[in-house]
Amino acid sequence: MTLEPFAITPERLRGWPLPQPSHEGDKDARGRILVVAGAGEMPGAALLCAVAALRAGAGKLQVATSATAAPLVASAVPEARVVALPETRGGALATAARARIEAMAAHADAIVVGPGLLESAATARMLGGWLAALPAIPVVVDAAALCAFDGQADAIAKGDALRILTPHAGESARLLGRERSDIEARPLELGIEMARRFNAVCVMKGATSYVVDGPALDAGAEDAIACNRYGNVGLATSGSGDTLAGIVGGLAARGATPFQAAAWGVFLHAAAGDALAERQGGPLGFLARELLDEIPRLMHGIGSRA
Repeated sequence: MTLEPFAITPERLRGWPLPQPSHEGDKDARGRILVVAGAGEMPGAALLCAVAALRAGAGKLQVATSATAAPLVASAVPEARVVALPETRGGALATAARARIEAMAAHADAIVVGPGLLESAATARMLGGWLAALPAIPVVVDAAALCAFDGQADAIAKGDALRILTPHAGESARLLGRERSDIEARPLELGIEMARRFNAVCVMKGATSYVVDGPALDAGAEDAIACNRYGNVGLATSGSGDTLAGIVGGLAARGATPFQAAAWGVFLHAAAGDALAERQGGPLGFLARELLDEIPRLMHGIGSRA
């Protein structure tokens, strides 16, 4: 076993193709994705994540979002079934939301949870209990949903769900009980620690991003760490992480393994930023929503007939 990462490149991905749907398949066969995201203050996070999942090739989309955000998301994403979840006075998901989320998750091939949700201790406990009880399907845990690990990390890590964690440096520091400067100085080393501790695939975002498959490392597998050097500073913009989480979730819904979905997703997200920067003559000023339209073309270019 080697702990040296392999470089994510179009050539490497071409030899690691994404699952392709049958020409006779319907939208269910394309993959069913559930996105649990958004709040009254941030309905756009749910929108970006949900559309990204469709752009990555998922066939059927459900969005569970706060009651305040639901009408906005439903009107902006007509392709989705949008369910309004009960919320607290402060706008966070209420504990009563769990029953609705569980019912929707029963029909999902993959889940994304966290983008745009508001943090609260009660919401974190509710999400933690739900994550620990999920069956063996891929679940991308992002943004506020990462707080579910507070006090419940062991139970979640022992659960059956195939976890994909997508924290930024500050969230990684919280998960590991370290300073943000430690994460920024040693992203690969601490990404390996995080992936093993939480029995998950972990994405360590940065100028060089690392994707670490914790379960594969513990099983002694080769090639369980990947690094991506594509992308540019323009990706450091509002909504960019929501888009990445949706891409990864959409690929997982199609049938990609958690590690494959994360590696492909990180590359597609970064390459979309590079394409936009080249077209507009520089990396600053493009919007996260503009990344979405680049994804299908990039998949086709690599050799995926998505």
